[in-house]
Amino acid sequence: MFKKILIANRGEIAIRVHRACKELGIKTVAVFSEADRNSLHVLLADEAYCIGPAPSRESYLNIPKVIEVAKKAGAEAIHPGYGFLSENEDFADACEKNGIKFIGPSVFAISAMGDKLSARDRMKKADVPIVPGSDAVTGMEDVRAFVKKYGFPIMIKASAGGGGKGMRHVTSEGELESAVRAAKSEALSYFGDDKIYVEKYIANPKHIEIQVFGDNHGQIIHLFERECSIQRRHQKIIEESPSPALDQKTRMAMGEIAVRAAKSVDYSGAGTVEFIYDIDSKEYYFLEMNTRLQVEHPVTELVTGVDLVQEQILVAFGEKLHFRQDQLNPRGWAIEARIYAEDPITFMPSPGKIVRCRHPQGPFTRVDSYVYPGYEVPMHYDSMIAKLSTWGQDREHAIQRCQRALEEFILTGIKTNIPLHKRIMQNEKFRKGDFSTHFIEKDFDAFDKLFSTTDDRVFLITAAVEAFNHQKDQGVWDLNLVSNWKRLGRRLSLR
Repeated sequence: MFKKILIANRGEIAIRVHRACKELGIKTVAVFSEADRNSLHVLLADEAYCIGPAPSRESYLNIPKVIEVAKKAGAEAIHPGYGFLSENEDFADACEKNGIKFIGPSVFAISAMGDKLSARDRMKKADVPIVPGSDAVTGMEDVRAFVKKYGFPIMIKASAGGGGKGMRHVTSEGELESAVRAAKSEALSYFGDDKIYVEKYIANPKHIEIQVFGDNHGQIIHLFERECSIQRRHQKIIEESPSPALDQKTRMAMGEIAVRAAKSVDYSGAGTVEFIYDIDSKEYYFLEMNTRLQVEHPVTELVTGVDLVQEQILVAFGEKLHFRQDQLNPRGWAIEARIYAEDPITFMPSPGKIVRCRHPQGPFTRVDSYVYPGYEVPMHYDSMIAKLSTWGQDREHAIQRCQRALEEFILTGIKTNIPLHKRIMQNEKFRKGDFSTHFIEKDFDAFDKLFSTTDDRVFLITAAVEAFNHQKDQGVWDLNLVSNWKRLGRRLSLR
Protein backbone atom coordinates (compact mmCIF):
# COMPACT_ATOMS: atom_id res chain seq x y z
CA MET A 1 0.00 0.00 0.00
CA PHE A 2 1.04 3.62 -0.54
CA LYS A 3 2.93 5.02 2.44
CA LYS A 4 2.32 8.70 1.68
CA ILE A 5 -0.23 10.56 -0.49
CA LEU A 6 -0.27 14.23 -1.43
CA ILE A 7 -3.77 15.75 -1.50
CA ALA A 8 -3.84 18.37 -4.28
CA ASN A 9 -6.90 20.23 -3.05
CA ARG A 10 -8.35 22.28 -0.20
CA GLY A 11 -11.41 22.54 2.04
CA GLU A 12 -13.78 19.72 2.92
CA ILE A 13 -12.69 17.38 0.12
CA ALA A 14 -9.05 17.58 1.25
CA ILE A 15 -10.20 16.57 4.73
CA ARG A 16 -12.35 13.76 3.31
CA VAL A 17 -9.35 12.31 1.46
CA HIS A 18 -7.15 12.77 4.53
CA ARG A 19 -9.55 10.73 6.66
CA ALA A 20 -9.66 7.92 4.09
CA CYS A 21 -5.86 7.84 4.02
CA LYS A 22 -5.52 7.74 7.81
CA GLU A 23 -7.96 4.82 8.04
CA LEU A 24 -5.72 2.96 5.57
CA GLY A 25 -2.59 3.80 7.55
CA ILE A 26 -1.30 6.25 4.93
CA LYS A 27 0.49 9.51 5.79
CA THR A 28 -0.86 12.68 4.18
CA VAL A 29 0.73 15.74 2.62
CA ALA A 30 -1.36 18.91 2.35
CA VAL A 31 -0.73 21.82 0.01
CA PHE A 32 -2.14 25.26 0.62
CA SER A 33 -2.19 28.79 -0.72
CA GLU A 34 -1.31 31.77 1.43
CA ALA A 35 -5.05 32.41 1.92
CA ASP A 36 -5.51 28.88 3.32
CA ARG A 37 -2.68 28.86 5.84
CA ASN A 38 -5.13 28.37 8.73
CA SER A 39 -7.49 26.01 6.94
CA LEU A 40 -8.40 22.78 8.74
CA HIS A 41 -6.98 20.52 6.04
CA VAL A 42 -3.57 22.08 6.70
CA LEU A 43 -3.83 21.53 10.46
CA LEU A 44 -4.84 17.87 10.14
CA ALA A 45 -2.24 16.68 7.63
CA ASP A 46 1.04 15.01 8.61
CA GLU A 47 2.93 17.52 6.44
CA ALA A 48 1.86 20.76 4.78
CA TYR A 49 3.51 22.97 2.17
CA CYS A 50 2.60 26.43 0.89
CA ILE A 51 2.44 26.41 -2.92
CA GLY A 52 1.79 30.05 -3.71
CA PRO A 53 -0.43 33.13 -3.39
CA ALA A 54 -4.21 33.06 -3.06
CA PRO A 55 -5.19 33.03 -6.77
CA SER A 56 -5.79 29.43 -7.87
CA ARG A 57 -3.72 29.77 -11.03
CA GLU A 58 -0.69 30.59 -8.87
CA SER A 59 -1.26 27.83 -6.29
CA TYR A 60 -3.76 24.98 -6.63
CA LEU A 61 -3.56 25.06 -10.44
CA ASN A 62 0.24 25.35 -10.53
CA ILE A 63 1.18 21.91 -11.86
CA PRO A 64 5.00 22.26 -11.62
CA LYS A 65 4.74 23.44 -8.00
CA VAL A 66 2.44 20.60 -6.94
CA ILE A 67 4.72 18.03 -8.57
CA GLU A 68 7.75 19.65 -6.96
CA VAL A 69 6.21 19.41 -3.50
CA ALA A 70 5.14 15.80 -4.06
CA LYS A 71 8.69 14.80 -4.97
CA LYS A 72 10.15 16.82 -2.09
CA ALA A 73 7.79 15.17 0.41
CA GLY A 74 8.31 11.70 -1.00
CA ALA A 75 4.64 11.18 -1.87
CA GLU A 76 4.06 8.08 -3.98
CA ALA A 77 0.62 9.19 -5.17
CA ILE A 78 -1.54 12.29 -5.57
CA HIS A 79 -5.28 12.47 -4.94
CA PRO A 80 -6.74 15.49 -6.77
CA GLY A 81 -10.17 15.58 -5.07
CA TYR A 82 -12.63 17.40 -7.33
CA GLY A 83 -12.28 20.70 -9.15
CA PHE A 84 -8.87 22.31 -9.67
CA LEU A 85 -6.61 19.69 -11.35
CA SER A 86 -8.86 16.65 -10.93
CA GLU A 87 -9.82 16.46 -14.63
CA ASN A 88 -6.67 18.00 -16.06
CA GLU A 89 -5.00 15.58 -18.46
CA ASP A 90 -1.73 17.56 -18.36
CA PHE A 91 -1.58 17.09 -14.60
CA ALA A 92 -2.30 13.36 -14.82
CA ASP A 93 0.38 13.09 -17.49
CA ALA A 94 2.88 15.08 -15.37
CA CYS A 95 2.27 12.71 -12.44
CA GLU A 96 2.94 9.71 -14.67
CA LYS A 97 6.11 11.19 -16.14
CA ASN A 98 7.46 11.92 -12.65
CA GLY A 99 6.77 8.44 -11.30
CA ILE A 100 3.85 9.55 -9.12
CA LYS A 101 0.56 7.65 -9.19
CA PHE A 102 -2.41 9.80 -10.16
CA ILE A 103 -5.42 8.59 -8.17
CA GLY A 104 -7.93 8.78 -10.97
CA PRO A 105 -8.54 7.49 -14.49
CA SER A 106 -6.03 7.32 -17.32
CA VAL A 107 -4.88 10.34 -19.30
CA PHE A 108 -6.74 8.86 -22.26
CA ALA A 109 -10.05 8.63 -20.37
CA ILE A 110 -9.75 12.19 -19.04
CA SER A 111 -8.98 13.50 -22.51
CA ALA A 112 -11.72 11.49 -24.23
CA MET A 113 -14.44 12.69 -21.85
CA GLY A 114 -13.05 16.15 -21.08
CA ASP A 115 -14.20 17.69 -24.34
CA LYS A 116 -18.00 17.49 -24.55
CA LEU A 117 -18.04 17.32 -28.34
CA SER A 118 -15.62 14.41 -28.54
CA ALA A 119 -17.48 12.71 -25.68
CA ARG A 120 -20.78 13.04 -27.59
CA ASP A 121 -19.21 11.42 -30.66
CA ARG A 122 -17.83 8.59 -28.56
CA MET A 123 -21.21 8.02 -26.92
CA LYS A 124 -22.91 7.80 -30.33
CA LYS A 125 -20.54 4.98 -31.26
CA ALA A 126 -21.21 3.27 -27.91
CA ASP A 127 -24.97 3.40 -28.55
CA VAL A 128 -25.57 5.77 -25.64
CA PRO A 129 -28.53 8.17 -26.17
CA ILE A 130 -27.50 11.83 -26.48
CA VAL A 131 -29.43 15.10 -26.68
CA PRO A 132 -29.82 16.25 -30.32
CA GLY A 133 -27.04 18.74 -30.88
CA SER A 134 -24.57 20.28 -33.32
CA ASP A 135 -20.90 19.86 -34.02
CA ALA A 136 -18.52 22.66 -33.03
CA VAL A 137 -19.98 26.02 -34.03
CA THR A 138 -17.78 27.97 -36.43
CA GLY A 139 -20.15 30.88 -36.99
CA MET A 140 -23.68 32.16 -36.63
CA GLU A 141 -24.74 30.29 -39.78
CA ASP A 142 -24.16 26.99 -37.94
CA VAL A 143 -26.34 28.12 -35.04
CA ARG A 144 -29.12 29.32 -37.33
CA ALA A 145 -29.03 26.06 -39.30
CA PHE A 146 -29.58 24.16 -36.06
CA VAL A 147 -32.43 26.47 -35.06
CA LYS A 148 -34.05 26.01 -38.46
CA LYS A 149 -34.05 22.24 -37.93
CA TYR A 150 -35.04 22.05 -34.25
CA GLY A 151 -36.51 25.46 -33.43
CA PHE A 152 -36.30 27.41 -30.17
CA PRO A 153 -35.53 27.11 -27.32
CA ILE A 154 -31.91 25.93 -27.51
CA MET A 155 -28.89 25.66 -25.22
CA ILE A 156 -25.51 27.06 -26.20
CA LYS A 157 -22.72 25.23 -24.38
CA ALA A 158 -18.96 25.45 -24.02
CA SER A 159 -17.27 22.32 -25.33
CA ALA A 160 -14.82 22.35 -22.40
CA GLY A 161 -17.46 23.57 -19.97
CA GLY A 162 -18.74 22.61 -16.57
CA GLY A 163 -20.45 24.11 -13.52
CA GLY A 164 -22.85 26.11 -15.67
CA LYS A 165 -20.06 28.24 -17.17
CA GLY A 166 -20.17 29.03 -20.87
CA MET A 167 -23.83 28.04 -21.03
CA ARG A 168 -26.77 30.09 -22.34
CA HIS A 169 -30.48 29.33 -22.73
CA VAL A 170 -31.88 31.06 -25.82
CA THR A 171 -35.59 31.37 -26.56
CA SER A 172 -35.72 33.74 -29.56
CA GLU A 173 -33.80 35.07 -32.55
CA GLY A 174 -33.28 38.43 -30.85
CA GLU A 175 -31.21 36.83 -28.08
CA LEU A 176 -29.13 34.63 -30.35
CA GLU A 177 -26.07 36.67 -31.31
CA SER A 178 -25.49 38.16 -27.86
CA ALA A 179 -25.89 34.73 -26.24
CA VAL A 180 -23.30 33.19 -28.59
CA ARG A 181 -20.85 36.03 -27.86
CA ALA A 182 -21.39 35.71 -24.10
CA ALA A 183 -20.99 31.92 -24.11
CA LYS A 184 -17.77 32.09 -26.14
CA SER A 185 -16.35 34.85 -23.96
CA GLU A 186 -17.16 33.04 -20.72
CA ALA A 187 -15.82 29.75 -22.07
CA LEU A 188 -12.54 31.39 -23.03
CA SER A 189 -12.28 33.08 -19.63
CA TYR A 190 -12.95 29.97 -17.54
CA PHE A 191 -11.52 27.17 -19.70
CA GLY A 192 -9.11 28.84 -22.10
CA ASP A 193 -11.16 27.46 -25.00
CA ASP A 194 -14.00 29.37 -26.70
CA LYS A 195 -15.31 26.39 -28.69
CA ILE A 196 -19.09 26.03 -28.35
CA TYR A 197 -21.90 23.85 -29.66
CA VAL A 198 -25.71 23.92 -29.66
CA GLU A 199 -28.19 21.48 -28.13
CA LYS A 200 -31.94 21.07 -28.21
CA TYR A 201 -33.41 22.46 -24.99
CA ILE A 202 -35.30 19.98 -22.81
CA ALA A 203 -38.10 22.10 -21.33
CA ASN A 204 -38.96 20.01 -18.27
CA PRO A 205 -35.79 18.18 -17.19
CA LYS A 206 -34.34 16.42 -14.22
CA HIS A 207 -30.61 16.01 -13.70
CA ILE A 208 -29.79 12.39 -12.88
CA GLU A 209 -26.31 10.91 -12.70
CA ILE A 210 -24.96 7.39 -12.32
CA GLN A 211 -21.94 6.62 -10.14
CA VAL A 212 -19.57 4.25 -11.95
CA PHE A 213 -16.39 2.58 -10.75
CA GLY A 214 -13.74 0.58 -12.55
CA ASP A 215 -10.52 -1.18 -11.65
CA ASN A 216 -7.44 -2.03 -13.71
CA HIS A 217 -8.50 -5.67 -14.06
CA GLY A 218 -11.39 -5.13 -16.48
CA GLN A 219 -14.26 -4.78 -14.01
CA ILE A 220 -16.60 -1.78 -14.30
CA ILE A 221 -19.79 -1.49 -12.24
CA HIS A 222 -22.31 1.16 -11.26
CA LEU A 223 -23.50 2.19 -7.80
CA PHE A 224 -26.92 3.44 -8.88
CA GLU A 225 -28.12 6.99 -9.33
CA ARG A 226 -28.20 10.37 -7.67
CA GLU A 227 -30.70 13.09 -8.49
CA CYS A 228 -29.25 16.60 -8.60
CA SER A 229 -32.16 18.65 -9.96
CA ILE A 230 -32.31 21.28 -7.19
CA GLN A 231 -29.90 23.83 -8.64
CA ARG A 232 -29.19 27.52 -8.72
CA ARG A 233 -27.44 29.02 -11.75
CA HIS A 234 -26.93 25.49 -13.12
CA GLN A 235 -25.04 24.47 -9.98
CA LYS A 236 -26.35 21.83 -7.61
CA ILE A 237 -27.42 22.64 -4.06
CA ILE A 238 -29.34 19.49 -3.04
CA GLU A 239 -28.67 15.91 -4.13
CA GLU A 240 -30.32 12.65 -3.19
CA SER A 241 -30.17 8.94 -3.83
CA PRO A 242 -32.20 7.26 -5.13
CA SER A 243 -34.15 9.52 -7.48
CA PRO A 244 -37.89 9.88 -6.77
CA ALA A 245 -38.49 9.91 -10.55
CA LEU A 246 -37.14 6.49 -11.51
CA ASP A 247 -38.71 3.06 -11.34
CA GLN A 248 -36.51 0.00 -10.94
CA LYS A 249 -36.54 -0.88 -14.63
CA THR A 250 -35.37 2.60 -15.68
CA ARG A 251 -32.82 2.68 -12.86
CA MET A 252 -31.13 -0.52 -14.00
CA ALA A 253 -31.30 0.47 -17.69
CA MET A 254 -29.56 3.79 -16.98
CA GLY A 255 -26.96 1.97 -14.88
CA GLU A 256 -26.19 -0.43 -17.72
CA ILE A 257 -25.88 2.46 -20.20
CA ALA A 258 -23.51 4.30 -17.82
CA VAL A 259 -21.32 1.20 -17.55
CA ARG A 260 -21.30 0.97 -21.35
CA ALA A 261 -20.16 4.60 -21.52
CA ALA A 262 -17.36 3.94 -19.01
CA LYS A 263 -16.23 0.82 -20.85
CA SER A 264 -15.87 2.84 -24.05
CA VAL A 265 -12.83 4.54 -22.49
CA ASP A 266 -11.55 1.60 -20.37
CA TYR A 267 -12.42 3.58 -17.27
CA SER A 268 -10.76 3.00 -13.90
CA GLY A 269 -11.48 4.66 -10.57
CA ALA A 270 -14.55 6.69 -9.60
CA GLY A 271 -16.51 8.55 -12.26
CA THR A 272 -20.00 9.84 -12.94
CA VAL A 273 -22.09 9.60 -16.09
CA GLU A 274 -24.59 12.46 -16.11
CA PHE A 275 -27.97 12.33 -17.84
CA ILE A 276 -30.76 14.78 -18.53
CA TYR A 277 -34.11 13.12 -17.89
CA ASP A 278 -37.17 14.45 -19.73
CA ILE A 279 -40.06 14.41 -17.23
CA ASP A 280 -42.65 14.64 -20.02
CA SER A 281 -41.40 11.87 -22.31
CA LYS A 282 -39.57 9.79 -19.66
CA GLU A 283 -36.61 9.64 -22.04
CA TYR A 284 -33.05 10.29 -20.90
CA TYR A 285 -29.93 11.49 -22.67
CA PHE A 286 -26.19 11.53 -21.96
CA LEU A 287 -24.90 14.94 -20.86
CA GLU A 288 -21.28 14.38 -19.91
CA MET A 289 -18.95 12.20 -17.90
CA ASN A 290 -17.10 13.60 -14.90
CA THR A 291 -13.81 11.72 -14.65
CA ARG A 292 -13.39 12.26 -10.92
CA LEU A 293 -15.03 11.99 -7.54
CA GLN A 294 -18.19 14.11 -7.24
CA VAL A 295 -19.08 16.63 -4.53
CA GLU A 296 -22.22 14.60 -3.80
CA HIS A 297 -20.50 11.22 -3.34
CA PRO A 298 -21.63 10.98 0.34
CA VAL A 299 -25.23 10.13 -0.61
CA THR A 300 -24.02 7.13 -2.61
CA GLU A 301 -21.82 6.06 0.29
CA LEU A 302 -24.78 6.29 2.67
CA VAL A 303 -27.12 4.12 0.59
CA THR A 304 -24.53 1.54 -0.57
CA GLY A 305 -22.14 1.35 2.40
CA VAL A 306 -19.14 1.71 0.06
CA ASP A 307 -16.30 4.08 0.96
CA LEU A 308 -15.67 5.53 -2.50
CA VAL A 309 -12.50 7.41 -1.55
CA GLN A 310 -10.81 4.41 0.03
CA GLU A 311 -11.83 2.37 -2.99
CA GLN A 312 -10.20 4.98 -5.26
CA ILE A 313 -6.95 4.59 -3.37
CA LEU A 314 -7.05 0.79 -3.38
CA VAL A 315 -7.82 0.62 -7.10
CA ALA A 316 -5.02 3.10 -7.87
CA PHE A 317 -2.65 0.85 -5.92
CA GLY A 318 -3.61 -2.00 -8.23
CA GLU A 319 -6.20 -3.92 -6.25
CA LYS A 320 -9.41 -5.29 -7.70
CA LEU A 321 -12.76 -3.76 -6.80
CA HIS A 322 -13.91 -5.20 -3.48
CA PHE A 323 -17.49 -5.82 -4.66
CA ARG A 324 -19.37 -7.10 -7.68
CA GLN A 325 -22.46 -5.60 -9.27
CA ASP A 326 -24.71 -8.31 -7.86
CA GLN A 327 -23.45 -7.59 -4.33
CA LEU A 328 -24.66 -3.98 -4.39
CA ASN A 329 -28.14 -3.32 -3.06
CA PRO A 330 -29.02 0.29 -2.17
CA ARG A 331 -30.69 0.68 1.19
CA GLY A 332 -32.90 3.53 2.37
CA TRP A 333 -32.62 7.13 1.17
CA ALA A 334 -29.95 9.83 1.50
CA ILE A 335 -30.05 13.59 0.96
CA GLU A 336 -27.20 16.10 0.82
CA ALA A 337 -27.54 19.86 1.27
CA ARG A 338 -24.59 21.97 0.14
CA ILE A 339 -23.91 24.81 2.59
CA TYR A 340 -22.59 27.91 0.84
CA ALA A 341 -21.17 31.10 2.30
CA GLU A 342 -23.52 33.23 0.25
CA ASP A 343 -26.62 35.36 0.43
CA PRO A 344 -29.61 32.97 0.35
CA ILE A 345 -31.55 35.15 -2.10
CA THR A 346 -29.05 36.79 -4.46
CA PHE A 347 -26.53 33.91 -4.19
CA MET A 348 -23.70 36.44 -3.95
CA PRO A 349 -20.65 35.13 -2.02
CA SER A 350 -20.32 36.11 1.63
CA PRO A 351 -16.69 35.67 2.75
CA GLY A 352 -15.62 36.71 6.23
CA LYS A 353 -14.87 35.52 9.73
CA ILE A 354 -17.04 32.84 11.30
CA VAL A 355 -18.10 33.85 14.82
CA ARG A 356 -20.08 30.79 15.91
CA CYS A 357 -19.98 27.34 14.37
CA ARG A 358 -21.86 24.27 15.54
CA HIS A 359 -22.31 21.29 13.29
CA PRO A 360 -25.43 19.16 13.73
CA GLN A 361 -25.10 15.69 15.21
CA GLY A 362 -27.36 12.71 15.75
CA PRO A 363 -28.12 9.36 14.12
CA PHE A 364 -27.32 8.98 10.42
CA THR A 365 -26.22 12.63 10.15
CA ARG A 366 -22.96 13.45 8.39
CA VAL A 367 -21.23 16.81 8.02
CA ASP A 368 -18.27 17.31 5.68
CA SER A 369 -16.78 20.71 6.50
CA TYR A 370 -13.54 22.62 6.99
CA VAL A 371 -14.72 25.65 8.97
CA TYR A 372 -14.53 26.42 12.68
CA PRO A 373 -15.10 29.42 15.01
CA GLY A 374 -12.69 32.21 14.14
CA TYR A 375 -11.93 30.85 10.67
CA GLU A 376 -11.81 33.44 7.90
CA VAL A 377 -13.67 32.18 4.82
CA PRO A 378 -11.55 33.42 1.88
CA MET A 379 -13.04 35.22 -1.09
CA HIS A 380 -10.83 33.50 -3.66
CA TYR A 381 -12.50 30.10 -4.02
CA ASP A 382 -15.83 28.34 -4.40
CA SER A 383 -18.21 29.44 -1.65
CA MET A 384 -19.19 25.93 -0.51
CA ILE A 385 -18.03 25.50 3.09
CA ALA A 386 -19.87 22.36 4.21
CA LYS A 387 -22.11 19.49 3.13
CA LEU A 388 -24.88 18.12 5.34
CA SER A 389 -25.94 14.56 4.48
CA THR A 390 -28.64 12.54 6.19
CA TRP A 391 -29.93 8.98 5.75
CA GLY A 392 -33.41 7.66 6.40
CA GLN A 393 -35.41 4.49 5.83
CA ASP A 394 -37.33 6.29 3.07
CA ARG A 395 -37.38 9.73 1.44
CA GLU A 396 -39.76 11.30 3.97
CA HIS A 397 -37.58 10.07 6.82
CA ALA A 398 -34.41 11.42 5.19
CA ILE A 399 -36.04 14.84 4.61
CA GLN A 400 -37.29 15.03 8.20
CA ARG A 401 -33.83 14.18 9.49
CA CYS A 402 -32.22 16.77 7.21
CA GLN A 403 -34.71 19.39 8.36
CA ARG A 404 -33.93 18.61 12.00
CA ALA A 405 -30.18 18.79 11.33
CA LEU A 406 -30.53 22.14 9.54
CA GLU A 407 -32.26 23.55 12.63
CA GLU A 408 -29.18 22.56 14.66
CA PHE A 409 -26.67 23.97 12.16
CA ILE A 410 -25.23 27.25 13.44
CA LEU A 411 -22.88 29.42 11.37
CA THR A 412 -22.75 33.12 12.25
CA GLY A 413 -20.57 36.04 11.18
CA ILE A 414 -21.25 35.34 7.50
CA LYS A 415 -24.38 34.80 5.42
CA THR A 416 -25.18 31.21 4.44
CA ASN A 417 -27.88 29.44 2.45
CA ILE A 418 -29.04 27.42 5.48
CA PRO A 419 -32.35 29.40 5.62
CA LEU A 420 -32.93 28.55 1.95
CA HIS A 421 -32.42 24.85 2.62
CA LYS A 422 -34.88 24.95 5.51
CA ARG A 423 -37.57 26.41 3.27
CA ILE A 424 -36.89 23.95 0.47
CA MET A 425 -37.30 21.04 2.89
CA GLN A 426 -40.74 22.42 3.81
CA ASN A 427 -41.83 22.98 0.22
CA GLU A 428 -44.74 20.80 -0.91
CA LYS A 429 -43.43 20.24 -4.45
CA PHE A 430 -40.01 19.23 -3.15
CA ARG A 431 -41.47 16.83 -0.60
CA LYS A 432 -43.57 15.19 -3.30
CA GLY A 433 -40.56 14.89 -5.63
CA ASP A 434 -42.49 17.00 -8.13
CA PHE A 435 -39.74 19.27 -9.41
CA SER A 436 -37.34 19.87 -12.30
CA THR A 437 -34.04 21.72 -12.60
CA HIS A 438 -36.13 24.92 -12.83
CA PHE A 439 -37.43 24.53 -9.28
CA ILE A 440 -35.50 27.43 -7.71
CA GLU A 441 -36.19 29.94 -10.48
CA LYS A 442 -39.81 29.00 -11.26
CA ASP A 443 -41.46 26.92 -8.54
CA PHE A 444 -39.96 28.31 -5.36
CA ASP A 445 -40.67 31.84 -4.20
CA ALA A 446 -38.05 32.52 -1.55
CA PHE A 447 -38.79 36.23 -1.11
CA ASP A 448 -42.02 36.08 0.87
CA LYS A 449 -40.95 32.92 2.66
CA LEU A 450 -37.58 34.17 3.88
CA PHE A 451 -38.26 37.86 4.34
CA SER A 452 -41.34 39.39 5.94
CA THR A 453 -40.40 42.34 8.14
CA THR A 454 -39.50 45.87 7.06
CA ASP A 455 -35.91 45.45 8.24
CA ASP A 456 -35.60 42.24 6.27
CA ARG A 457 -36.92 43.93 3.13
CA VAL A 458 -34.38 46.73 3.53
CA PHE A 459 -31.66 44.09 3.90
CA LEU A 460 -32.87 42.32 0.78
CA ILE A 461 -32.95 45.52 -1.27
CA THR A 462 -29.40 46.32 -0.16
CA ALA A 463 -28.23 42.83 -1.11
CA ALA A 464 -29.92 43.08 -4.50
CA VAL A 465 -28.32 46.46 -5.21
CA GLU A 466 -24.91 45.08 -4.23
CA ALA A 467 -25.42 42.13 -6.58
CA PHE A 468 -26.58 44.45 -9.37
CA ASN A 469 -23.50 46.66 -9.01
CA HIS A 470 -21.20 43.64 -8.92
CA GLN A 471 -22.65 42.24 -12.13
CA LYS A 472 -22.52 45.67 -13.78
CA ASP A 473 -18.82 45.96 -12.87
CA GLN A 474 -18.14 42.51 -14.27
CA GLY A 475 -20.07 43.24 -17.46
CA VAL A 476 -21.95 39.93 -17.15
CA TRP A 477 -25.69 39.76 -16.57
CA ASP A 478 -27.38 36.81 -14.92
CA LEU A 479 -30.96 36.64 -16.24
CA ASN A 480 -32.16 34.70 -13.19
CA LEU A 481 -30.94 37.48 -10.93
CA VAL A 482 -32.56 40.14 -13.11
CA SER A 483 -35.80 38.18 -12.87
CA ASN A 484 -35.44 38.12 -9.08
CA TRP A 485 -35.05 41.90 -8.97
CA LYS A 486 -38.26 42.29 -10.97
CA ARG A 487 -40.11 39.94 -8.64
CA LEU A 488 -38.76 41.82 -5.63
CA GLY A 489 -40.03 45.10 -7.05
CA ARG A 490 -43.49 43.67 -7.60
CA ARG A 491 -43.71 42.37 -4.04
CA LEU A 492 -42.49 45.56 -2.41
CA SER A 493 -44.94 47.62 -4.48
CA LEU A 494 -47.79 45.66 -2.87
CA ARG A 495 -46.71 46.40 0.70
